[in-house]
Amino acid sequence: MYGANVKTLYRFKKKILNSLAMTKTDIKSNLLKNHQHFIATIQSLPEEEFLLSVNNKWSAGQQLDHIYRSVQPMALALALPKFLLALIFGKANRPSKNYTELVEKYKTKLAAGYKVSAKYSPNDIVLSQRDSLGQKLLGSINKVNKRIDSFSEKDLDNYILPHPLLGKLTIREMLFFTIYHVQHHEVLTLKNLGK
Repeated sequence: MYGANVKTLYRFKKKILNSLAMTKTDIKSNLLKNHQHFIATIQSLPEEEFLLSVNNKWSAGQQLDHIYRSVQPMALALALPKFLLALIFGKANRPSKNYTELVEKYKTKLAAGYKVSAKYSPNDIVLSQRDSLGQKLLGSINKVNKRIDSFSEKDLDNYILPHPLLGKLTIREMLFFTIYHVQHHEVLTLKNLGK
C-alpha cells in the first residue's frame, strides 16, 4: 500500500512539474547543462569508441557534429531582429506546448520514420576534430543563451521558427527541442557503443 501511494505521489508531482512552463532562466540553465554533459561524455570516450560506427549508425564524433549543426541555425535565428523574425517566419497562432508535450510530439514523429536532411547530416569526423567541435558547440549554446536575454517570456511564445520535422514551433518550443535533442543523441551514442 505504501509503495502505491509513493508512486501516485510521484506521478502527481511529475504531472505538476511538467505542466509548468520553463522560464528563460530554466531554459538557459538546461541548455548549458545538457550540452556540457553531452560534450563531456563525448570527450571521455577513448579514440576507438569516438570513431566507431556500429551497423552504419553515426559514430560519437558524428553525433557531436550533428548536434553542432542543429544548434548553429538556432544561434543565427535568435540574432535576427524581432520584426524580421515575424516577417520571415510569422507569429504563433496557438499557445506553446510544454516540454513534455513537445518531446512526445518529437518521439511520435521519429517513430513514424524520418531521414535527416543533408544540412544536418554529419561529415566523417576524425579524432583531431573532437576538441574544436566541442568548443564550437559550447560557443553556439552560449550565443543562444545570450540571445535569449533579448526576448521576453511572452516573445518566446509569440515568435516562431521552422523545424525540419516538427514544422512551425514557437521559440520556446524550439528551445525545449534543443534541450531534449542533445539528451536524445547522448543516449543514442551510448546505446550504439553498448553502454
